[in-house]
Amino acid sequence: QEGAGHVAQESNGQPSSGRVIDPNRPMVALTFDDGPYAPVGNQIMDCLATYGGKATFYVVGSRCASYQAEMQRMAAEGHEIGNHTYEHKYLHKLSAEQIQYQVNKGSEAIQASCGVIPATVRLPGGNKNATVLANVHQPIIMWSIDTLDWKTRNVESTVNKVLGSVKDGDVVLMHELYSQTGDAALQIIPALVERGY
Repeated sequence: QEGAGHVAQESNGQPSSGRVIDPNRPMVALTFDDGPYAPVGNQIMDCLATYGGKATFYVVGSRCASYQAEMQRMAAEGHEIGNHTYEHKYLHKLSAEQIQYQVNKGSEAIQASCGVIPATVRLPGGNKNATVLANVHQPIIMWSIDTLDWKTRNVESTVNKVLGSVKDGDVVLMHELYSQTGDAALQIIPALVERGY
């Protein structure tokens, strides 16, 4: 409960956006890995702003300083920013110390670029083993729909993969680096809204 005069807080400590999420309606999480990359990220955020949606951007720490304005927009508009490591290394091939470096330095780079401390991690390639699990201390977020957009680089294929199989609670994996993914998002987002997501 909020006392008088207190601003509602999201779980990340940011002021609430005032959005009301209806838990009785279907929900889908759109996630975009490997950015930031402003030409595509801004296109996606423009579309989400039009339809009142938020996405999760799993960004690579070493890219954040180059796209600081985009990172600050993500934070300001209330998108979730997640940690996709510092250099997109496959963590299951690294030592405990190297894993911790990739995650911690990724987090530091995100915070330096936009003030947000990421609460979740997405493992590059989803690759994990016991060493990874013992050394990543934030929740690891996987996905239920893999669009393979990085492989096909095809708008229609990405749109069909999502709209052809999406159901309540899905987590959709896409990648921010490709113009085709941005173009696909411009079709996917309004179609999901039309279906009541």
